[in-house]
Amino acid sequence: MSDAANVKTLPKFSRRTLLAGTAAAWAFRATGAFAEDPTVDQLVRGQQKEWQDKFDNGAATPVSELKSDHPLLSPDTAGNIEAAIPIMQDIVAKGGWPKVPDRQRLKIGSRLDAVVKLRQRLTISSDLPPQQVGYSDIFDSYVDAAVKRFQVRHGLMPTGIVDQPLFNIMNVSAETRLQQLETNLIRVRSMSGFLGDRYVFVNIPAAELEAVEGGRVVARHNAVVGKIDAQTPILTSKIQEVTFYPYWNVPVSIIRKDLIPEMKKDPDYLTKEHIRILDTKGHEIPPSSINWDSDEASKYWFRQDPGEINAMATIKITFPNPYDVYMHDTPFRNLFGENGRFYSHGCMRIQNVRELVGWLLRDTPPWTLDQIDATIAAGTHVEVKLKAAVPVYTNYITAWATREGIIHFRDDIYGRDGIGELAQLANVMEE
Repeated sequence: MSDAANVKTLPKFSRRTLLAGTAAAWAFRATGAFAEDPTVDQLVRGQQKEWQDKFDNGAATPVSELKSDHPLLSPDTAGNIEAAIPIMQDIVAKGGWPKVPDRQRLKIGSRLDAVVKLRQRLTISSDLPPQQVGYSDIFDSYVDAAVKRFQVRHGLMPTGIVDQPLFNIMNVSAETRLQQLETNLIRVRSMSGFLGDRYVFVNIPAAELEAVEGGRVVARHNAVVGKIDAQTPILTSKIQEVTFYPYWNVPVSIIRKDLIPEMKKDPDYLTKEHIRILDTKGHEIPPSSINWDSDEASKYWFRQDPGEINAMATIKITFPNPYDVYMHDTPFRNLFGENGRFYSHGCMRIQNVRELVGWLLRDTPPWTLDQIDATIAAGTHVEVKLKAAVPVYTNYITAWATREGIIHFRDDIYGRDGIGELAQLANVMEE
């Protein structure tokens, strides 16, 4: 269900029982069998040592190289998390990381005692090379690069500025991050089978889409996903159709919550938004004939005409599912540049959707990029069936690790990790 409204909703978390599980042997994942010459324990220890080396050496990894070309749902990801867990366990056993005082905003050039703690915090998580930890209270270019690295690992824009939201994330304990890895290992394992030669995956907490082909991510797209009271569902389906300049059929929930109040304030609102009211026979009903002080409007069909002002803008991507959700373009493209992209009523708005559609329709003649551009330029309503449906998956992964030894975390926006500290963080953000 799409929406034209963009009111920010702060997350409210609920506690759930923490999922637990024992890590599957790396050797079985790598070889497909246990009957090889090296023992399972030898292979696991060897892999963890190799991964540990990568993790330590990754302290100097440039921000531009932090995202792997391996899909998040790659068969390797579960093994990467398994290798990351003992590293995080070691950090916890040694006392975790210090809390960074959050009394003052920090940025390059700052000279404060808090910078000393910041250096220690970033070094323990391997964002700052150990030789740069020192006791300096100056926020220099090394600290700036480390903060940007930390931000990218947590799904934030790499500004290098340590403000209150970043303090909150940075001061989440190592114990909580360890629990997140353990919880998400189970989720990743459940999706570690063969997903298709070509598929689309949306990680809801990351608000990000991966287009995967031949076991590699060929494109990533920022997304806007469901807010806390209209969550994007976890699903498995197949993309079957692309519609250029679609109509938008307004859900009853939005009619009641948004359109009726707007009409009470401005009787011309529907006309300005190019939204028509239709009865069950498809006949148009004039807005002036409806009692907007009642629930009468919810009995009718509200449809927005195609066009740039349409809530789906130029393109809609559909796949069968019981939730009536889909992917689409949006006239509110500024939201793709925000850190927390949780504004929709459950549907997924996709940045640079034209490029995604070009990839989806690649094997559907005559839909070349030139044909796609011509159709968009013409402003014509066109429905296109894919020659071969493309699998699509959505899931809820808040912590993972890459084969390069980089550990990523995302906010538990829907409160599904069941960890108290993350719920407390949500409460702080709400105040």
